[in-house]
Amino acid sequence: MQNQITLVIATRNKGKKAEIKDLLKDFPVDIKNLDDFGPIPHLEEDGDTFDENAYKKASFAARILGLPALADDSGLLVEALDNAPGVHSARYVGENATDEQRCLKLLGEMEGKTNRRAAFECAISIAVPTGPALTYEARCEGLIAEQPAGSNGFGYDPIFYYPPNEKTFAQLTREEKSLVSHRGKALAELKSEFDKVLIWIRQNIPRQEIKCC
Repeated sequence: MQNQITLVIATRNKGKKAEIKDLLKDFPVDIKNLDDFGPIPHLEEDGDTFDENAYKKASFAARILGLPALADDSGLLVEALDNAPGVHSARYVGENATDEQRCLKLLGEMEGKTNRRAAFECAISIAVPTGPALTYEARCEGLIAEQPAGSNGFGYDPIFYYPPNEKTFAQLTREEKSLVSHRGKALAELKSEFDKVLIWIRQNIPRQEIKCC
């Protein structure tokens, strides 16, 4: 039997945990998220880049819990808005705003602008308690639509138009989106190298932190 490694997804999002658990189901890894542990201190996501924020979340969880941890950070960069909302994508209208409010604010900012080019970017960080981390990054380019369309997905998906499919992200199925999205591509790269990631984790954490299955 292979030694099974516990990997903490540094989120309380059950959907994200389920997605990554399914992605890595063929590997000797036990996926948990923050809800599987007691309360941990709040971390301010104040990095200037997605990479910084992903690393901060992953390394913080790894140090607090004493286990390898994975975190991702992503957002929308709009060329005509000097790459806003960027790392502030989730807080563009305030902490408790709805996805619809964020989309409407951005569409208002884009009124009258002919340059509709935009891109989603994602950074995934896997950190161990001693500090080192691996990073995976991906990008998906598209356009800001004139108005929302579609009911799938979340966030800015209804206004992010992806020309190759001639649809917004919110009009794509989950399977279609995962093939082309920033996060889907980053996760696919992670999966393709996960055998090497497991070796790296084993080399960087104490023996007692590896759980035998």
